[in-house]
Amino acid sequence: MSDQFKQEAAERAAEDVTEGMRLGIGTGSTAEFFVHALAKRVAAGLNIVGVPTSERTRDLATGLGIKLTTLDELPQLDLTVDGADEFDPQLALIKGGGGALLREKIVAAASERMIVIADGSKEVDALGRFPLPIEVVPFGLEATRRAIVTVLSDLGLPQALVLRGGASQPFVTDGGHFILDAHLEKISDVKALAARLVAIPGVVEHGLFIELATKAYVAGTDGVKTVLPI
Repeated sequence: MSDQFKQEAAERAAEDVTEGMRLGIGTGSTAEFFVHALAKRVAAGLNIVGVPTSERTRDLATGLGIKLTTLDELPQLDLTVDGADEFDPQLALIKGGGGALLREKIVAAASERMIVIADGSKEVDALGRFPLPIEVVPFGLEATRRAIVTVLSDLGLPQALVLRGGASQPFVTDGGHFILDAHLEKISDVKALAARLVAIPGVVEHGLFIELATKAYVAGTDGVKTVLPI
């Protein structure tokens, strides 16, 4: 049922895309449903240009005939549509389960609006159940890890950090970085954690998306509902 819900949310978001739009196109399983829905509208004559948030999305969109560009060529976007690993009532998000959080955040920040597409399992009262991805540079990894642990300790959060992929074969992002997944259970102060993490020199970006999403389409057994930040 989850794939069906993802598809329903994605198709609803595709209806919000209008002629001539400059569009950020997200990454992940739900975003792929959106790419397919968007491609159908493009094939029917809709004229848009997209900026993909990952090489995977670029390959999929190109193969489906969607016109793409870059933020260097088109630095201001009208709308980004992307999934989320979690979202709270304020539409703060955890993203990065697929490893594309840096490009996703750059594209979202360059957009006037951001629509999140998800199934109901991603809606939570407080962020943290899904591990928080923290993108870090490989150089000085242990020093960066220790600095993150200190921040988590200061904020009363669990200090459980896992290098994605493991030490022998770490996952490498499109930007050439590693990801540390922080298992936090519940984040009581999202903004404080975001500010402390981004101040660490070895941290490239984190998966907390705050005050970026303007609307969410959430699909479940009762259909697709619209969620606005409170």
